[in-house]
Amino acid sequence: MAKYELKTKVTDTSVLEFLERPENEAKYNDSMRLIEIMQEASGEEPKMWGPSIIGFGQYHYKYASGHEGDMCKIGFSPRKDAFSLYLYFDKTEKQELLSRLGKHKAAKGCFYVKKLSDIDENVLKEMIEKGFKYFKMEY
Repeated sequence: MAKYELKTKVTDTSVLEFLERPENEAKYNDSMRLIEIMQEASGEEPKMWGPSIIGFGQYHYKYASGHEGDMCKIGFSPRKDAFSLYLYFDKTEKQELLSRLGKHKAAKGCFYVKKLSDIDENVLKEMIEKGFKYFKMEY
C-alpha cells in the first residue's frame, strides 16, 4: 500500500505572489492585516502551506493510527466566501473566545469570518496569541 502524500505542507510559493491575485481590495487588505497580526504574535515569517494556507510556525503531529505530518501552528486562508482561520486551543477557552469574537461560523478545525470589520480585532489578537502559545506543549 502506498504511503499517503500530504497536500498541506510548506511550499516555495511566495505569500505576496499568492496574494497578488486578490478577488477584491478589501480581501487583500484584510489578508495583509492578518499577516501583520499573526507575524507579530508568532515572531515567525509567513509561509505558504499547500496552495492556499498562509501559515506561521510549524509543529509535528502523530496520531494513534500512525498517521503523522507537519502543519503550521497558526494560519489562515483567504477563501472566496470567507477567511478560514486555523487556531488551536483548549476547547473551553475556544468557546469563550468565540463568544466574544463577533460574526463568525465555527467548524471543528477552524472558524470562518467574512471580513475583519465583522469581528473584534482585539479578541482575534488574543485568540492568535493563545493559539500560538498552545504549541508550547509537547507533541
